[in-house]
Amino acid sequence: MWARVGDRLIVGGATVGDEGRDGEIVGLHHTDGTPPYDVRWSDTDRVTLVFPGPDAHVQHFPPTGRQSAAPRRR
Repeated sequence: MWARVGDRLIVGGATVGDEGRDGEIVGLHHTDGTPPYDVRWSDTDRVTLVFPGPDAHVQHFPPTGRQSAAPRRR
């Protein structure tokens, strides 16, 4: 898993019927874009440190002028 600042982290719900959560990745701790991430959650607007589990995925968006180059997959 890798991400850029501005991408969206989507985490599945813990139980059946739970929609889960999503948030904007606002900070990276590794230059290659691997976890953990600082995420601003859409439901609370709080920023937390997240170590995504197997129920999480990243929705990528095209980089804007304020973001650095995307990490490359190998």
